[in-house]
Order: sequence, then structure tokens, then C-alpha cells
Amino acid sequence: MGPTVVIVDDHAGFRSMARRLLEDAGFDVLGEAGDGASAVAVVNALSPQLVLLDIQLPGMDGFAVADALSAAGSPSVIVLVSSRSAADYGLRLARSPARGFLAKADLSGPSLTQLLEATA
Repeated sequence: MGPTVVIVDDHAGFRSMARRLLEDAGFDVLGEAGDGASAVAVVNALSPQLVLLDIQLPGMDGFAVADALSAAGSPSVIVLVSSRSAADYGLRLARSPARGFLAKADLSGPSLTQLLEATA
């Protein structure tokens, strides 16, 4: 089994596609969430090694979720994803407790693995 993951995105189609990509690359997807509050609950319940976290979520955005997980002492590595570019978020990305950022268009098992290795 590969690293355990929870996928957080408000679009079910993206969650399904991300699940297939990551499982095909050897990741073990433990669960999914469609909004910020559910994300915090699912991550706390499942304790994944990795959280693939969309920035644009209803209610709490991804930055707020990352802050809440970090404040609660979650050991999960957080990788933010968005359909927007990293430049759109500026310093918010640098200030976030997330380990890194991937554009949704660039998401793949190898790109996620490379990001995790580069930022370890």
C-alpha cells in the first residue's frame, strides 16, 4: 500500500478523477470530503498521511481548513490544489501550513510524489 490520502474538493467529478489518478499511482485513498467543515472531520477521523485540499471550497476555504488542521496538531501533509495558478494566491500560499501547491491540471501520482519528495 502507498501513502494514505483524503481528497477534498467541492466537485464530485474532480474527486472521482483524482481518486482514479492517485489509486493508479499506488496511493491509498481513505476518504473524500466536499466542503471545509467535512474535510476537518474526515481528516481527524481517518488520519491520512496526505490531504489533497482544494482551495476554493464552500464555507471554509482550503487555507482555513489547513490552518484548522495545523492548529489541531494533525500530522497529515497538506497539498493545496486549485484550478487557478499559484500566482493568484501570492503570499497566502507561503504563509499556509500546507507543504505545497499543485494546479489541478498538473495533478498526477508522479507530480504529487515529486512535490512531496522535493519538500520533505
